[in-house]
Amino acid sequence: MARLRHISEAVGFPRAACNENDHENIMNIKMNMIYWKSDKFWLGRLLEHPEIMTQGETIEELEENLKDAFMMMAMDDIPESFQMKEIAI
Repeated sequence: MARLRHISEAVGFPRAACNENDHENIMNIKMNMIYWKSDKFWLGRLLEHPEIMTQGETIEELEENLKDAFMMMAMDDIPESFQMKEIAI
């Protein structure tokens, strides 16, 4: 799976409808990848989101597939025009 050049590619949004700074903030999230080798593929999931699991022929492909899966999950049901604000928790 190819790496997304822009978050709008993950969800099919027109790039013009999205604020570039919002996407840069989302793309800078750090998570931990747990991975292992099966007979044919590398399998992995995100420690912080164990429901997100995928595979790749290489570790690099696995990492990209996990990023893509996370972005699709994170942007699910988000309207074309959205705003984002960082808050302290």
